[in-house]
Order: sequence, then structure tokens, then C-alpha cells
Amino acid sequence: MADIALFVATSAALTIAPGPDNLQVLARGISQGRSGGIAAALGFATGCLFHTALAVLGIAAALRASPAAFGAIRIAGGIYLVWIGVQALRAKGAFSPAQDGGRSRKWTIFRQSVMGNVMNPKVTLFFLVFLPQFVDVSANAEYQMAVLGFIFMVQTAVIFGAIGLSAGWIGQVLLSRPRTSIWLNRLAGVVFILIGVRAAML
Repeated sequence: MADIALFVATSAALTIAPGPDNLQVLARGISQGRSGGIAAALGFATGCLFHTALAVLGIAAALRASPAAFGAIRIAGGIYLVWIGVQALRAKGAFSPAQDGGRSRKWTIFRQSVMGNVMNPKVTLFFLVFLPQFVDVSANAEYQMAVLGFIFMVQTAVIFGAIGLSAGWIGQVLLSRPRTSIWLNRLAGVVFILIGVRAAML
């Protein structure tokens, strides 16, 4: 398995950048307290297991069909990541804390977050194109993908958990300094583009 440190650093940068999932964790933490934010964080992180499984099965099928097919997936994935990066660079990054009227039960928040993640096809597509960029084709690709997916889930739980715990302070920063979100999006955009270019040059 290649570039574990790079994978962790890249995953963390992408997880921190403002997006639908971490903004929902932030909103839960603001409106329903730290426990609500933590429940949402764990729910979104758990949903990564589903997308990892789909990615492992898809890549395994591609490798059985043809090693060239795997290469094509990496190149196509690189192009897609560059496109995502350009979109992130153009994003405005505005934050508006959606207030939830009641203090929902933590299990309900967790379940809703898991399903919100699982039912998002864009996350599945992201895992399909992102994980292969860090796979060494000379070794067991399925095992590597599973390990990378687990690492991504753990770092998501840690970062989203921190967001949930610090929701009040983070929300105030984003509301008082809207350009912070813009710069976080730009950071993510640059990371996406660099990974995409790296994939195309392999």
C-alpha cells in the first residue's frame, strides 16, 4: 500500500473543507448540543463503511475483468477529482446554521446521519475514484481498499467529532468570518486537483 501518510493528510483536508456532511454535524451541534453533534458525526463516519464495500466490490470486478480497466478507472477518477477541485475553488462557502426545533434522540440523529450518507450516490462515486489513487496494483487491491476505507472512516469520526464538540465556537467563526469557509474550500480544491493530476501522470 502506497502513501499512507499522504492519504491520511489528504483525507483530513477534504473532511475539514465545508461540505453537506460536516455542515450538518455543525448545525446539529449548534442546535442540539455536543451530544447531538457527536451522534451525527458517528453516523456520517459509519456510513463510510457502506461506500467502502461498494468501492471494494467495484474495483475487484474491474481487476478481474482487466488490469487495463483498473488503470482506466484511475485515469477517469483523476479527471473527476480535478473537476471536483475546480468546483470547490469556485464555491462560495457560505454557512447558515439550520436550527432543528427539538432535541431529537441521539439514536435517531445517528440513524438519520447514517442513512443520509448511505443514500448519497455522490459519496459512492467519490470513494470509487478516490481510494484507487492510493492502491498499489502489485499487491492485494481489495485488502488495500478496505484498509483505506477504514482509515477514512476513523479520521472522519475524529474530525467530525471535533466539529460536533466545538460546534458553537466554529459556527461563530464561520458566521463572523465567511471567508474562512471560502479558503477551506480552496484548500480542498487544490488537493483534489493535485491528486487528479497525479493519477493522470501515473
